[in-house]
Amino acid sequence: MNWVLVGSSLFASNIGSGHFIGLAGAGAASGIAIAVFEISVYTMPEYLKRRFGGTGLQFYLAFMALFLYVFTKISADLYAGAIFIDQAVKINLYLAIIILLVISGLFTILGGLTAVIWTDFIQTILMMCGAFYLMVVAFIRVGGFDSMVQKYFEAVPNTTRLLRGEGVVWNSTYALDNPYPPPVDRKYRECGIPAPDAMHMFRSVDDQDLPWTGVIFGLTISNVWYWCTDQVIVQRTLSAKNLTHAKLGCLLAGLLKLLPLWLLIFPGMISRILYKDEVGCGDPDICQRVCGKTSSCTDIAYPRLVLRLLPMGAKGLMLAVMIASLVSSLTSIFNSSSTLFTMDIWRRIRPKARSAELMIVGRISTLVLIGVSIAWIPVVKSSSALFHYIQSVTSYLAPPVCATFLMALFWSRFNRPGAYGALMSGLVVGLIRFIWESIVPRASCGTSQGNSTAEMFISSIHYLHFSVILFALSSFVGWAVSISTKPPPPENVEGLTFWSRYHNKKQAVSSGETVRSGGDEQPNSHVDHLHAYADMQMDDTESEPSVKHRPWYMKIVYWICGIETNPKEDRETVIEELTLSIDERPKMVLLTDICAAVLLAAVSFMWGFFA
Repeated sequence: MNWVLVGSSLFASNIGSGHFIGLAGAGAASGIAIAVFEISVYTMPEYLKRRFGGTGLQFYLAFMALFLYVFTKISADLYAGAIFIDQAVKINLYLAIIILLVISGLFTILGGLTAVIWTDFIQTILMMCGAFYLMVVAFIRVGGFDSMVQKYFEAVPNTTRLLRGEGVVWNSTYALDNPYPPPVDRKYRECGIPAPDAMHMFRSVDDQDLPWTGVIFGLTISNVWYWCTDQVIVQRTLSAKNLTHAKLGCLLAGLLKLLPLWLLIFPGMISRILYKDEVGCGDPDICQRVCGKTSSCTDIAYPRLVLRLLPMGAKGLMLAVMIASLVSSLTSIFNSSSTLFTMDIWRRIRPKARSAELMIVGRISTLVLIGVSIAWIPVVKSSSALFHYIQSVTSYLAPPVCATFLMALFWSRFNRPGAYGALMSGLVVGLIRFIWESIVPRASCGTSQGNSTAEMFISSIHYLHFSVILFALSSFVGWAVSISTKPPPPENVEGLTFWSRYHNKKQAVSSGETVRSGGDEQPNSHVDHLHAYADMQMDDTESEPSVKHRPWYMKIVYWICGIETNPKEDRETVIEELTLSIDERPKMVLLTDICAAVLLAAVSFMWGFFA
């Protein structure tokens, strides 16, 4: 794939319905600070297997990735897409989810990675056009940027105004859609008021939304994990035709990531201005009537803007954009999760599994993940803000993985016991916080904060600060265990760290030699995965009946499962194509460096302007 397709696919895989709903909702709730989340081998578990030997770490990383897919990606994207459809056509939440699954499932099952990447490219164009049009219409409606900044801080719901003894701002939206009687419970008098620092990205250390210390340190950890080790992202980068195209694709994605502040967050803030009594509701009873949640209704900011502001034809366009973004994200996740399960888990359980079995197992594993994700949707719905939910779960589980990968890449003394120590210690602490917060609900505005130790602990440590603590703990345990045990053998270091990345291991790949890890002779893991991927590309024609003699219904089953009916290429040719060089031409290195400098300057300007 060329760099344009790679960059578009990276952006489309990242920007899904969770961003349209979550970012716009977070912007409506607390302003532009949420934009800091946007300015920022074949499977990654296979890398750890090659770096440390054995299969335990590979299993752990594969299961952890699938766990995060369920609780932060699939369930959140399905819920976000269902919100939009529910707001548009008023159908049952789970019926909307089924419709979305059918559409995205067809793309995944009938396509494959190539189809997914081309779909991402087309949908990126759709998303940009639709979101840009809505942004222009929204700014015109509110009177421009300066007017938006002024009016946002005045967007206080009328129920809160009544409690504070202020005059009601009667507008068409409030009069027609929100004929609520004056509230009598004064405990909600401070609810629904816009944050005074809504136009700043750097906020105080004790800020409840995004403290600057968490943004600088905690967010860096989460972003390194996501953009450098997440299988969905890495798989798109590895699909590039060479290293230069991979770099340029990443830079293009970085440039596109500057857009959500304007395309999603500012429109979300405008939605709160125009529909403050619904999007910015401060009374739990009113919020329940508006969106079915008592905590907040900011997640409906973008759908409400689309449905109330745009003409009929444009509404259909934006619905298509939302479905396209959801399909893009889900197809990426389904494709990557299938690869993770089959190559890193199932192939270890059944080493001699044929390509047909791996394909079918991949489809079944995807269905299981979808089922668990749907069951988790009520928990996602109970959160006050979708995007903060996604980032908090990531902060509880991703830092140990980030620490392990960074130490594996930059410290050659880091060994397998150290990696186990870092991952397991971080997992235990992270799961305690994750379960703790899932069980103990956060108090909403106007309700008692409670006196329990659990609730006080959860509210006192921001999830981004917790991410820093967890990263430091995992790194320390990994370092302490590594220096207390034997160093890793040279076979697990050469060519697998940043400092030895140019060391040639082609001879080992071509000869299929064994490597020694922890005293045990094992087949070269890189060779094993290259041959596995070559097998996935070819049909085992020796044991399969010919195409002419295969029943018609079996042809349909094979087509749905993605099983080829004819060998495409020689096995060694496939292996040779899968082995890419990281050498670059000097002119291309200079080009990528210039592009990186331009992107860095653009990001620095945005940080400085909105700090």
